[in-house]
This record gives sequence, structure tokens and C-alpha cells, in this order.
Amino acid sequence: MYNKNMINDLNAFLQSVKGKYSKDQLADEVQKHFGLLKKRSVLYCDDFAIRFSYSKTDSPKFSNVVISLSTLIKYDSIPFIVCLTTPSENYLFLANTTFLTKISHSSKQLRIDNIRGSFLGNDIMYDFDGITNEPSNFERLFNIHEKTPFEVNLARLVEETKNIVAKGKRFAPTKEQKKCIMSSVDRTISFMQSKEFVQLNDDLNAKVQEVKEGIEIAASIDNINLRGRIIEYLITAEDEQKEKLMSCLREGSVLPEIFTADELGDYEQKFPNYVIQMDIKSKRMFSSSNPKGYNIDKLLSFLATENSVYLIYIVGIDENRKIHTQLCSVFNKQLLNGTRIQDHWAGRNSRGVSQYDGKAIECILSSFDPCIDYEKSKAFIEKLIEK
Repeated sequence: MYNKNMINDLNAFLQSVKGKYSKDQLADEVQKHFGLLKKRSVLYCDDFAIRFSYSKTDSPKFSNVVISLSTLIKYDSIPFIVCLTTPSENYLFLANTTFLTKISHSSKQLRIDNIRGSFLGNDIMYDFDGITNEPSNFERLFNIHEKTPFEVNLARLVEETKNIVAKGKRFAPTKEQKKCIMSSVDRTISFMQSKEFVQLNDDLNAKVQEVKEGIEIAASIDNINLRGRIIEYLITAEDEQKEKLMSCLREGSVLPEIFTADELGDYEQKFPNYVIQMDIKSKRMFSSSNPKGYNIDKLLSFLATENSVYLIYIVGIDENRKIHTQLCSVFNKQLLNGTRIQDHWAGRNSRGVSQYDGKAIECILSSFDPCIDYEKSKAFIEKLIEK
């Protein structure tokens, strides 16, 4: 059943506040205004469900991951609305299964009997049989959706998703590159015992102290992706950029654009005998989470280069907002014991990505053991090559 008055009120409210709030602030305002319940990233009531996304441009086109298909199914019997908030506009789209073209993200094992994957913004139909996907047409579109059996939509999505062509390229190391990858364990052990390690660790800890206040404020942000990007940006950005972000965090105002590149490392440092790529991982020590790690193909490609060493810099915040840090190797015994390979995050032409057990991260922060198990590390890296 389509509640026209409720959906019209929702659209009117969102248009009245466009450009005023960040994505998270806007979601909070909508939740309070309409008395919505919240389950993870979805706000909902009996009449509709809504998920907020953000784009730094004012175009209605966006490619962010929206939500998993398995989650969407729970709300597919009511209008499922995606609100794209931009610096000056709020765009609304109906995103029930009828109005999706395919399931793009983490969907290579999607079958009718195996619901997997998520859809992106650009998987939402902006036009359905000549009907523009916009609030003025939501009632008409939802009436069409109600008459379409879910099984029909699922079968179509499975078929269309199967036809996606892999864009990535699996790293295929040469014999010499394999040799260089295998020697990365020796390089890492050498670096961890060097004066350069002490220098890098001191430099990073000094950067954290400079933005200590900002990290403490960011720790209260529930959105794990935003929180992680903010902390990474505070540590790695130029002074002028990080000061602007610090000011916004202090004042609780709309945050500036936070650009973090989707690369293997967040921070690079070169020494005469070492080239360091480092991933910054933040962790609230009082909440459960298992951080996503590295793309395996990107890691192997980097380790196949001369002098390469890959490190993890962990920034933990405890219940008292005290900051704990630790720079460690990807081969660190504690970290390696808590590293899992996740195929469901893999692309169609990829070895997959790693994920760190949150308890292992906390153990590193509270009682760090610098040990690297040489044989186990060699076996692990060989397994990644052969994967």
C-alpha cells in the first residue's frame, strides 16, 4: 500500500533542507522528524524505508554502494527510497528490486538460491519504461512494483548480474617477481629491526599527537567508514587541509570534502633501502568490528617491486577516548593469526581481500608482540600467490 501523503511529506521535508546538512546529519533529522526506526543504515516505518548516500558533485548520478540485496529484500514490500545528498541538492529514487538493473558489488556467487551482493547507485534505473524515477512518479512506479512477483525480479537480477564483464586484472607475477614477493618477509624483518622503523614510528606518533583532539571527536562517529576516512585524513593530509577538518569537528559543522584514494596504502615513505606502503586502520576498542584489510592482487603487485615493505599503522581509541597506536608488519604474528581471506568481497577477476579480526587488533594495541613467524609468513605469502 502506497501512503501518498507520507511520501509527499518526506520529499517536501528533504527539499526544504537541501544543502544544509551532511549525509549523517540529514539522516538524523529525517529520523527525528518522521519518528523512524533504524536498523544499521536503513531508516524505516510501516510506510517506507530510506537509505542515504552522498556525492561531492550535484549530479544525480552516483556509483556508491547502496545496500546489500539481502537487506533490500526485507523492505521490498514497501517503497524503498534512496536519498542522494549533494552539496546543494537532495535527490530521491525508488530502489525496490523492480527498479534495479543488476547487482554489481560482491555478487559473483549470486544465484536464485544464494542471495549475495549489493547494488550501486548506478544500478538504479533512472527511467522505467519511459517513467522517470522521481518522487512525482513514485506512486505509479510502486504500483507497478507491487504487481511484479519478487521471484521474477530475482531471476532477472541473477541473469543480468551473470553478464557483468570483469574489469579488474588478476596480477600474474613473473618468476622474478615471485622471487621478490617471497623475499618480502626477509625485507620486512630487516626493516622492523632498523633505525628507519624507529624514525617512521616516531613520525607517525607525532602526527597523531598533532591531531589528537580531532581523533577523539571522530571516535564518537558511528559510521565506521566515515570515521576511518576522517582519522586517515587527519594523519596524512596537508596542514591546511587537516586544520580545516579539525575546525569543523570542533564546531560540529558540515565536514569538508574528505578525499582518500582507494590504493593499497594510505601513506608512503621512501628510505635508501626500503619503500614503505602503509595502511592506516582505526579501531574503537569498546565496540566490535572486523576491519577490511588489503586487496591481495594490489599487495602482491607492490611486494613484487624492489625494496617494498608493507605495514599497518593501527590507531585505537578506548572508552575514555585515550588513543593507542602501533606500527606493525603485515606479517606480524598477532596480525597474521587474525587475518582472514574473504572471497565474497572479491571482484570477478581477483584473488579477494583480507579482513582483520577485531580482537587481534585490540590485542596488538594492548600487548604488542613484535614477533614475525618466518616459516608461517612464507607459507602465507605463497598461498596468496597460488590463490
